[in-house]
Amino acid sequence: MDPRPILLVTQYDGGRFAGWQRQPAVRTVQGDMETVLARLCSAPVPAVGAGRTDAGVHAHGQGVGVRVPSHWTPDKLRRAMNALLPADIWVADAHRMTPEFHPRYSATARRYGYLIGTDDEARSPFRRRVEWAVPYPLDAVALQAEADSVLGEHTFRAFAVAHTAPADDDHRCIIQHARWVARDGGWVFEIAANRFLHHMVRFLIGTMVEVAQGRKPRGTLARLLAAPDNRETAAPAPAHGLSLREVTYPAALYVDAR
Repeated sequence: MDPRPILLVTQYDGGRFAGWQRQPAVRTVQGDMETVLARLCSAPVPAVGAGRTDAGVHAHGQGVGVRVPSHWTPDKLRRAMNALLPADIWVADAHRMTPEFHPRYSATARRYGYLIGTDDEARSPFRRRVEWAVPYPLDAVALQAEADSVLGEHTFRAFAVAHTAPADDDHRCIIQHARWVARDGGWVFEIAANRFLHHMVRFLIGTMVEVAQGRKPRGTLARLLAAPDNRETAAPAPAHGLSLREVTYPAALYVDAR
């Protein structure tokens, strides 16, 4: 029987993983999920992610595509996987998809969130795993003005790790949403785009924070969008504050939504 495509909406605490992508001799989210899938299906089953989160980055809604024997319904597979997965990975939802579905190339948007703590309690062991504790005040107007400057389609060479994209990649991304939201004890930065480059969100946040602290002039992000490399960009924000919140797919690809 033809393998059944299923989307697994997956959450994980990235603190003890060397990232999403399978690697030899280190623990990864993909590696742990494929170990469980092989056990359940009695054969290797690739788990393909919508994005390759870095070491330390979390996920509330990573899109993971698998193709399994047709006796596996989405709910049955979700429950079986959650019974075997380690405590820091959880499949929150599962959907049967059409044969055309691809977890990476079918995605129309990816949404990330980043937590910054500015109060003293941000250094608490209960918060520091998921927040960047910033000890200096941040200018709210400067933060949002910098975020507004990246909306729309731009080239983001200045906000990517050099030589990690294919040589013919134009480094262009369409930013659909970029907003700083005040919360108790700090900030959350929300951003959505059709695609992201390696370390791109973290480079953007690191630079915006320097502007909001007065260490770089306002308008820095707009100027760097024309830069050919990341030499003038601030260091990337720490990975542990970042979470992949949601991956969006066209409704037509969901069999169970028809």
